[in-house]
Formats: sequence, structure tokens, C-alpha cells
Amino acid sequence: MNHTFSVAVTPTPPTATATATTVAGLSLVNLAARQRMLSQRMILQTVLASQGDAVKLEEARKSLHVFTESQQHLQGTPRQLEASSARKIEATYHGTQGVAHVIEAFISLVRTTLDHIAHRSARQADTLAELVSHTDKVLAALNTATTAFDEITKAKSDAMMRELSGIVGDIQSVAKEAKVVSFNAQVMAARAGQHGREFAVVATVLSNITGEIDGLTRKAMLLADRNKLAA
Repeated sequence: MNHTFSVAVTPTPPTATATATTVAGLSLVNLAARQRMLSQRMILQTVLASQGDAVKLEEARKSLHVFTESQQHLQGTPRQLEASSARKIEATYHGTQGVAHVIEAFISLVRTTLDHIAHRSARQADTLAELVSHTDKVLAALNTATTAFDEITKAKSDAMMRELSGIVGDIQSVAKEAKVVSFNAQVMAARAGQHGREFAVVATVLSNITGEIDGLTRKAMLLADRNKLAA
């Protein structure tokens, strides 16, 4: 039997907040990726619950709760992003090819199926079959959302690397100039003999500063390399 995705959906208004247990320690990319895993887990738990497993029924409800809160958080992130990133996420969920309606319908279908299972409704088999038949559809929608968040993260990482590289370049330029001034001061101190003590002091100070600048430059370059590897 072919089933259509006909469950009535009442969209849940996005919100920028979610419980600490839902989003704590997760980046937007990881949170979006976790939605894919949760969707498949819910389907499996629901199938097992339909076979009379009360524990799986409770687990499926908990998974649905986490999934729903996470989705509200993800769809609310445009309020917290800069303009171009916000437009990208808004288009991903609510644009012409937006995936929000697919995900919201999936949430509604899971909830309806679990209710039918809990009440041993005669429609249980039909809603379960409909849920399973839409596994690939919701997974594709969640993959689209994850890709959008991944692209935003990568763009921010690239921009940060460019900025960091510019800072390192500026430090290196200052270090080179300081070395030249330090060398000239040493030469002038040597030529002035006993009268060049002031130049000698200046040369020593500049030499110390140059050494510190070199150290900072190396640390900055090391940090840049680590950021590249992390990205």
C-alpha cells in the first residue's frame, strides 16, 4: 500500500532557546548533525514500540522531545547570526526549497504514531508505515540543513584565518623594523665609544623587545596552524 504524507501539521514557532541538556556543548553543525541520528533512532524506537515494547515507547517520546527542542533552536538561530548567514539559514528552512515543512511534518507524524501505539489505535499500522516510508525524505531534509550550517562555520573559520594571518604579517613587519632600529642603535653606540651609553641602553631595550616580538610571532603562527588543522 502506498501512503501519502497527509498528517496535518501545525508549525511550531521557532525559538532561540532550548534546554541546557539539549544544546550544551554542541556547535550548530554538531547539533544539526545530531538531528539526523535522532531521526533514525526515533523511527527504530517507534517500530520496536509498535511491537509492544513499553520501554522503547518511552525512549521514543524522550528522543522526540530532544529532537523537537533542538529543531526549534536551529530554526531560531538566524536571530543570532550576522546578516548573510541569517539569510542562508532562513532560506534553507523557509525558502522556496526550504526543508522546515518536511521536518515539522515528520515531528507531527512521529508524535501521532506514538499516540496511536500508546492507545492501541486501529490506525497504528498505517501511521507507522507512513513514518517508515518517509525515512529518506526527512533524512535528506536534515542533510540539507546540516550542510548549510557547515558552510557557515567554514566561512567563519576562513575569515578568522585571514584575519589572523594579517595580524601575524603586521607583527612580522614590526619585528623587522625593530631589528633594524636595534642594529642602528648598536652601531651608533659602538662609534660613540664611552659617550654612547645611552645608545647602548636603547639598543639593549630594542633587542629585548625584538626578542619578545619574535616569540609572539611564533606563537601566533603556531595558533594559526592549529586552527587550520582544527578546521
